[in-house]
Amino acid sequence: MLLTSYAAGEWVKPEAARPLHDAATGAVVAECGTVAPDVEAMADHARRVGGPALRAYGFHDRARMLKALATALNERKEELYALSFATGATRGDGAVDIEGGIGTLFSYASQGRKGLPDGKIYIDGAVESLSRSGAFKGVHVAVPLRGVAVAINAFNFPVWGMLEKLAQTMLAGVPIIVKPATETSYLTHACFRIMVESGFLPAGAAQLICGPVGNLLDRLGPQDAVSFTGSAATAAKLKANPNLLKNAVRFHAEQDSLNAAILGPDAAPGTPEWEMALREAAREITVKAGQKCTAIRRILLPRAHLDAFGAALSEWLAAARMGDPRDEATRLGALAGLGQKADVAAAAASIGAECETVWRGETPAALEAGAFLAPILFRCDDPLHAKAPHEVEAFGPVATLMPYEGAEEAAEIANRGGGALVASVFTHDEGFAAAMVEEAAAWHGRLYFADRDAGKEATGHGAPVPLMTHGGPGRAGGGEELGGVRGVLHYMQRTAVQASPRLLSAITGTYLAGAPGKAAPAHPFTRRFGELEIGETILTPSRTVTLEDIEHFAHFTGDTFYAHMDEAAAKANPFFPGRVAHGYLLLSFAAGLFVHPDPGPVLANTGLNGLSFQKPVSPGEEIAAHLTVKRKTRRNDSYGEVAWEVRIVNAAGEQVAEYELLTMVAH
Repeated sequence: MLLTSYAAGEWVKPEAARPLHDAATGAVVAECGTVAPDVEAMADHARRVGGPALRAYGFHDRARMLKALATALNERKEELYALSFATGATRGDGAVDIEGGIGTLFSYASQGRKGLPDGKIYIDGAVESLSRSGAFKGVHVAVPLRGVAVAINAFNFPVWGMLEKLAQTMLAGVPIIVKPATETSYLTHACFRIMVESGFLPAGAAQLICGPVGNLLDRLGPQDAVSFTGSAATAAKLKANPNLLKNAVRFHAEQDSLNAAILGPDAAPGTPEWEMALREAAREITVKAGQKCTAIRRILLPRAHLDAFGAALSEWLAAARMGDPRDEATRLGALAGLGQKADVAAAAASIGAECETVWRGETPAALEAGAFLAPILFRCDDPLHAKAPHEVEAFGPVATLMPYEGAEEAAEIANRGGGALVASVFTHDEGFAAAMVEEAAAWHGRLYFADRDAGKEATGHGAPVPLMTHGGPGRAGGGEELGGVRGVLHYMQRTAVQASPRLLSAITGTYLAGAPGKAAPAHPFTRRFGELEIGETILTPSRTVTLEDIEHFAHFTGDTFYAHMDEAAAKANPFFPGRVAHGYLLLSFAAGLFVHPDPGPVLANTGLNGLSFQKPVSPGEEIAAHLTVKRKTRRNDSYGEVAWEVRIVNAAGEQVAEYELLTMVAH
């Protein structure tokens, strides 16, 4: 199979190629190019064709596109599994990559429709009043970069690594050029081809380079971004590109790191936390043969438990059957290639020079020709004065046990890794957990706490989830991947926009307080989703709140708080002039003032956001409600969501309460 690049809408054959080998058998799997395609044309095509095509969609349309791509991949995932075995991955290993990648697309499709507006501009944070009267305000917005995102991925996750970046850039509205690691690029190529054949990718939205990138980085500018996953050495080389520095090109790095697992003092043999730590450590050492950026490299535990844990973990590792990943009985597959095997062996030798070997597996003679490496478990008795275990990463089935004395020392040892993607803490002790966050969070992108309460619902040490940021400080790269909307914003420009409320409402597509309203031609609850306009407002008739209303509400609901029932006690409270109406009574009266009783397009009230009370209402006061169409969001072919701004005012026009009401309205 000759791997072609997808450039400017066409599959392009390489001018020269080299063979890529099956990690387990050594057989040739594919041939990959050794000369870069026309990267200048690719970058131009992305900016000129892909960017406008994506920006023509709003966030929700892009989210629907992601869902369609995920569905297409899910329907053909067995093709990817069949090819994944050649990377050395077992069926279970492949699931982490393939199912994880497809799941990430589905997750971002969902997050895009829940966390982003049904439009093209994202409002980042609250509206700020920049003048006394409120006639001049400011808001931060985020819009898509007008360039291209270049995604350079590692060999260990040829599917997930691509899809996690593609999900964010596509949702942001930025075209992407994918550059997979050459060793396993045949799997990325197969995944990418499925997406192209699905027909759901807009022209120019995504391109693929199988082989070198040539001088692509030299052709990037201030509107472009580079996202890299891999080793710290490669990241440093890429980051130092003079053109990237000159043009301040955004660079996001997620690098391999020396992640730790920490057993709390309470996680003694026989406890649930001890058993969880054993399972997690064994899994992280053997899944994908330890070739995970999040894999556990250092295991910290009280010195008294070091021997017992080492012996127990050795038994778990010995039970992990090594063999051809195509064999269903195999639990430990091969490394990605012979070069990777040599690198891991060399790194393990460096660690072993400072540490004692607790257990070392044997590779069956029949597997010696493949990229197989048996697990190695080291022990470092003086981790505060050791160097190699904190500086050298063997990117394979290798880990080191380390003792600690007290929470502060445990954190200090974990932090010696110089910055990590994740540390797991196995403890049921609240104080120890709090201490770990206080002392170790600054050096870790994620802290994963596992105890008997979380149980099987916990995601696991090595499972970055799309909703949470995946990245870390220092050695881990100083960047972020994933993180839901946070990740999408990496490919957008945050801009402060300052204007009158009227202009800000028009710019953002969301009604903002202070903007003039529009008189509704009919009661808004009688108008369908497509008929309602942003800014449509009605002012309801007024209603007098009586003492009888307050007392009836108090007895009916059981809310007999003294401020509603005891005049003297209420007056003694500095916030109240005397007895006052319940806040929820005011909400109920407001609903009674603006609802329309007849059946109509309003299907359901689904929520209420941002409720606040500004001024108490005393018996005898009148209230009225302003109801304004604030925001509209399509949901499906049957209905959409309408957010209404509700302001409750007294007879003097003073606002006493405000909130956002959500309703489902038929098309």
